[in-house]
Amino acid sequence: MPASPLVQRIVFDIKRKIQVGELTIGAHLSAQKVADEFHVSRSPAREALMELADMGCLEQFPNRGFFVIALPHDSAENPDEVIPLEEPPEYYRLSEDWLNDAIPAEVTEKFLRDRYGLTKFQVVDILNRAAKVGWAEPKPGYGWRFLDVAKTPETLEQIYKVRALIEPAGLLEPGFTCDLAVLRKLKKEQQEILAGGIDTMPADVLLRAGIRFHEELIKLSGNAVFHMMLVQMSNMRRLLEYRSMIDRKRLVQQCTEHLQMIELVEAGNNLEAAHLMKKHLSGAFARKSPILKLRAPSSELDATRALSEAV
Repeated sequence: MPASPLVQRIVFDIKRKIQVGELTIGAHLSAQKVADEFHVSRSPAREALMELADMGCLEQFPNRGFFVIALPHDSAENPDEVIPLEEPPEYYRLSEDWLNDAIPAEVTEKFLRDRYGLTKFQVVDILNRAAKVGWAEPKPGYGWRFLDVAKTPETLEQIYKVRALIEPAGLLEPGFTCDLAVLRKLKKEQQEILAGGIDTMPADVLLRAGIRFHEELIKLSGNAVFHMMLVQMSNMRRLLEYRSMIDRKRLVQQCTEHLQMIELVEAGNNLEAAHLMKKHLSGAFARKSPILKLRAPSSELDATRALSEAV
């Protein structure tokens, strides 16, 4: 029996972490650790680890868990393999209703089953997906709570204005650390995207790569408040990004600028990197800002989708 989409998603995410060096050879993984990270039960977490062991990426040691032993094989070896990482239709229906205030902030699984005509497994799956990207969380004891997100173009504009202030400033912090290992991982990921990943990687993987670039770079500033603010803003806008149709052609410019910033930081030219960061953020928003003047409901939805492309 083929693995469920949830298990395949966990397998793909862990493989990507190994490929980009986030998980190195010898890294330890346990079913509980994976379950906590992906907001799932131990059963799908363990199934994913067993599948990775069968692929030769992990090795299981009794009473010790799993350890990374090899890099995943290039996916090009099996070009016909389809990994269903894009969100299922019911996920988008739920997210649209939450964005449009069509459902209450606190719900039960039964409420969602009845509203959308879903099975218990489907409801749990989409709620876990929502929890993983930061716009839902289980309530203590019973039920679920949806969290505040950027629901309007005006909110997104405010987010990008703050980002254009703190991200360039982070590059100029006195405590900035040029961690070459981190920069190499970020560079490798951006290069892989430019080398063909733009056309082949699932949209959610591409979007997370963009978010990861900005969050890891600002973390090097040593300013924990800047990092905390950016992570919070990423969570607020992430729902819109994950449900939007990504403009893959625009990613060429985005990744190219990401690489330019990495190279400037590696060369010790943080001032020029900060100028490029401001241009990178403000310029992307400026190209979308005329849409903000439209006020029809459909236009507002188009505006939020367009703005969410500026990672």
